[in-house]
Amino acid sequence: MSDQVQPHTRIWEIDVVRGVAVIAMIFFHFMWDLQYTGLSRVNVFSTSWQIFARSIGTSFIFLLGLSLWLASTRMPGQDLWRYVVLRSIKLIALGLAITAGTVAFVGDAYVRFGILHLMGSMLIFCVPFLRAPIWVTLGIGMMLTGIGAYLTSLTVPFPWLIPLGLTQAGVTMVDYYPLLPWGGAALFGIAVGRLIYPNGQRRFVLPEYTHIPPIHALRFLGRHSLLIYLLHQPILLGILFALRAIR
Repeated sequence: MSDQVQPHTRIWEIDVVRGVAVIAMIFFHFMWDLQYTGLSRVNVFSTSWQIFARSIGTSFIFLLGLSLWLASTRMPGQDLWRYVVLRSIKLIALGLAITAGTVAFVGDAYVRFGILHLMGSMLIFCVPFLRAPIWVTLGIGMMLTGIGAYLTSLTVPFPWLIPLGLTQAGVTMVDYYPLLPWGGAALFGIAVGRLIYPNGQRRFVLPEYTHIPPIHALRFLGRHSLLIYLLHQPILLGILFALRAIR
């Protein structure tokens, strides 16, 4: 990241929202792990649980777009492209590592195109929309969402279109966030960022609540969301498998 983007320039309420999403993510994955290890009869594949899970994922993707907009207001074009490319490579590489890990852990239900694959891809895709008219950004976002909602009802006999939202017949995945429809949330994040943080500054007045301990804790979680995402599942599963072993 460019030296122009220092920690003190972070907008604290965005870190707080991301921190809330981190807590919700950990809670959902804990419930998923309880079911997977046989320690609970909760059905995390029920409609209500899946809506909850998708709302968490959508919030992270939305915040990706919003944060990209803020970065674009603080970096010259060349630095922004360098940041985007390096960040995209990092996210996709980590996504591929998760793919490899889930192949070993869950077999054929492994992650073929999860949320890190999506976020890494959308970083590159979103850059042109940082300067496009807001109505174009919103329109393309709605188009991705609408087309994707239709594509998710279809299946094909081959895997090549999985990133676009067309699943392979007979294949299930423990995590799946195709570009359509979920990528639309990143474009909505850019549009909202441009509306409420023009030039990277708040359009509204917000008191400084950063001294309040819960807010401070949420900001910490939000600032380290990627690391927490990578580490929390191995930790949770390790604890739960140990508990199951001593039952």
